[in-house]
Amino acid sequence: METGLLHLHNLLRWVILVLLVWSMVTSYSGWKSKRIFSSKDKKIWLFTMIASHITLILGLYQWILGRFGLLTYVKPEGVSMMKNATLRFYQMEHPVMMIVSILLITLGYGMAKKSVEDEKKYKKAFQYFMIALVLILMAIPWPFREVGRPLFPGM
Repeated sequence: METGLLHLHNLLRWVILVLLVWSMVTSYSGWKSKRIFSSKDKKIWLFTMIASHITLILGLYQWILGRFGLLTYVKPEGVSMMKNATLRFYQMEHPVMMIVSILLITLGYGMAKKSVEDEKKYKKAFQYFMIALVLILMAIPWPFREVGRPLFPGM
């Protein structure tokens, strides 16, 4: 079960990246063209938020009960989490940056509900989505990193 959930978590990263880039494009184009906010934009942002929250739930399970989980992993005697790059990444850096980025995605979607002028709505949402994308790209365990995983599960 753990492997399946990990693979699903890894696959959903691509869904989030595609939806987040799409949300950024719609918010940027709406902001620059001074377009009227539409329900289509709101739906794209909603799907981005839903995908990120599902991934968050799977990630929290992995963080607590996964291979390097807080409750399941027993560190060898004398090993410090902060000195071990793998433990530090999976128990500290990755979860914290992803939680912050999902918070920013949620704030970006929240702009769709606010009764502010459309240009400001698009601009703020774009800013939130941009910062979230940067954090996500920094926190993903890319294959070229020391703590990396394959681009697609099982490869």
